[in-house]
Parts: sequence; structure tokens; C-alpha cells
Amino acid sequence: MTTQLDPPRPDLATPPPLRRPDAWRQKFPGLALPGLIWYAVFTIGPVIAMFVIAFLDWPGMLVDPGFAGLGNFRDVFSDPVFWDAVRNSAVQIAVGLPIMMVLAFLLAFYVVRKPRGHKVLRFWLFVPALISAPATALMFYSLLNPDGLVNGVLAALGLDGSRAWLADEATALPSLIMIDLWAGIGYSAVLLASRLDSVDEEIVQAAMVDGANNTRLAWGIYWPIARDFIGVVAMLQFLSILFSSAQNVLLLTKGGPGTSTTTLSYLIYQKAFVDADLGYSQAVGIVLFVVGLIGMFTIRRLLRPTH
Repeated sequence: MTTQLDPPRPDLATPPPLRRPDAWRQKFPGLALPGLIWYAVFTIGPVIAMFVIAFLDWPGMLVDPGFAGLGNFRDVFSDPVFWDAVRNSAVQIAVGLPIMMVLAFLLAFYVVRKPRGHKVLRFWLFVPALISAPATALMFYSLLNPDGLVNGVLAALGLDGSRAWLADEATALPSLIMIDLWAGIGYSAVLLASRLDSVDEEIVQAAMVDGANNTRLAWGIYWPIARDFIGVVAMLQFLSILFSSAQNVLLLTKGGPGTSTTTLSYLIYQKAFVDADLGYSQAVGIVLFVVGLIGMFTIRRLLRPTH
């Protein structure tokens, strides 16, 4: 009697090592190469230029620059306008970003519960993103000027209706924060809704069977599951507020009254294109660059995935 042995099976757990040309092909960027070249030339290049110019004494594009060493940074950190800009940017972020993300999340949660007309609501939430910055500035100027709609409504209610909202130190920065909220809440809500849509409906139904109401569903089910994506949207809005605030400041207040609405990004614009002090401008740019990195790292840590 003979025993027939099975043929040896290949070891499926450990794939055979790749030959050297195959391994090189897998590491080569291939289709991503044009994008990488574009990124290197037009993104990394300007960042390097910013670091170089920050150490130059360069009073205008038509003047030959000289080496300034750390002089621009000494000027920046001894300038009270710079510290006013730091304070204004910090207030803009600390007040605007949490309000924006919480309201956007609650709007997204309402949309994904699919109330009547939710498809139309998604469209209208996105509308602020389709309006240009000059058109937005003109609309809010007409609302907030002394003869505008806001004062008209306040006067009709018997309240003070004579305030110049954009020319008053007490209300100019809050007015700009309100514009950031108007522009960012709907856009963020649409992004968050696209993530909340993917939450498993069986989990939601099981929670509802256990008696979960909307508050518990929103903060106990949807928020933890979508926490990582909420962090990504928060980082995008953080960068938008921090780096793009100059456009609304330029169009509506020009940093005033005084320095009450001068932000870091507007200070870079003012020093570069108005005062022609390119070295100072790029030194502030480096500070803003570092603040952006720290802010992104902090948001990532606070909203890291836990689900």
C-alpha cells in the first residue's frame, strides 16, 4: 500500500520578494510626477523665497536688497502694531472657529436626518461659497454702514440705530468675525454632511431603539464617528481664517479704526504693497507660517480619531 503525498503549497502569507526593477517601479511616483514637480516649483519655491527675503533689507522691488540678518525680526517683535495683529488674529480664531464648527456640525446633522427639502437646503448652504469676496464685502457694507439695514431694524425696534459697525473699535472686529461665520458655516456643513451620510444606519437605528434622542445621536454617535473628518474641516477653516482674512480687512476696514482689525495676514499685505518693506513683510510671513503649523498640529491632536 502506497501513500500519495500532496504537492507542496506555496506560502501565501509571504509574497516573493520583488525583483529590483519591479521595486523601483513601485516607488517611482509615475502619474503623480507632474503634480510633484508643480508643487515643488510653485509651493516649496515661494516658501524658500519667503525665508530668504525675511533676512534682507529690501525697501521695494526696484531697489537692490541688502543683508539685514535678524534685523527684520527685531523690528517685528518690537513693533506694537505686530502685537495688535497677533491679538486680533487670535481673537478671530478663538471666537470664530469653534462657533463655526459647532454650528456647521449641527446643520450637517440636521441635513443627514433627511428632513423635507434637505436636498434644496444642501444647495443653499453652499451658496456663500459661490459669492466672490468683493460681492460679499459690498453686501455686508450695505448691511453695516450707518444707514444700512442693521441700523434700520434696530431703529424700528426702538434701539440705537446710529452705530457705524465697521468704523467703531468695539464692533469692527466682531463684524469681520460674523462675515467669516456667514461664509464658512454653510460650506463646512456641506462637507461634514458628506461624511455623516456614511455613518452606518444600523448603528443609528439601534441607538434610537435604545431611546437615543437627537442630542444623543448627534454628540454620542455622529460626532465620535466623524471626529477625524471634523478635524480636517476645522484645519481647512483655521487656515482660511488665518491666511485669507486680509481680503475682508482690505475691502471693508483697511485695518482700522486704528489697528483694531489689523490681522497678521493684512499686516503682511500692508508692509509688502503699501509700505514697501519686503523684509519686514516676509518676517511676519514666517511667524504666520509657524503659527499655522502649530495650529494645525493642535487641531489634529484635539480632534484625532477615537472611534
